[in-house]
Order: sequence, then structure tokens, then C-alpha cells
Amino acid sequence: MSYKVYVEPEVKEFLQFQSDKSKRICKDNLKKLEDNPYLGQGIGDKEKVPVSGEEVYRLHISRTFTAFYYVKEEEKQVRVVEILPIDEDHKKYGY
Repeated sequence: MSYKVYVEPEVKEFLQFQSDKSKRICKDNLKKLEDNPYLGQGIGDKEKVPVSGEEVYRLHISRTFTAFYYVKEEEKQVRVVEILPIDEDHKKYGY
């Protein structure tokens, strides 16, 4: 089953300030979520992470960025809510 990936405006803004290469790599990796956004399935380094008691997933992108997303299973949607440089991700979420 295929999922539709939606990117929040903050993520689009973040990507505007990245190099063309980084934008391409991020977009290519986010497309992997269309096939299967869950950990242990499909392509990509995905993991469920505890964020404010909600079911949030993260996707490491080329050891440089981390994308955070929710899965809306009923609608077959993936909502990418944040992309951070990997060092900021570890500081913010402490894992």
C-alpha cells in the first residue's frame, strides 16, 4: 500500500536554506516513506521515538539530517513535521 507524504511549511522553509545536493538527498529519502513509513519495513533508517507521549517516527537522512513524522494510517498519510541537522536532533530529543 502506498502512503501520501505531506511536508509541513516549516520543513519546506528549512529545505530552502539547504544546498541543492542536501535538498535532493532529503527529498529522495522522504519519498522512501511512500512505500512503508514503519520501522523494520521498507527502506531507510526509521525508528519510533517518544515525543511528548505521542507516536512519532524519525528517519535518519545520510547521517546529516533527521526527519520527524507522524503516520495517519486511516488516511494513508505521512506528515513530516520537522527536519533537523542530526547534532541538533540529539540535543533536542536527547537520545
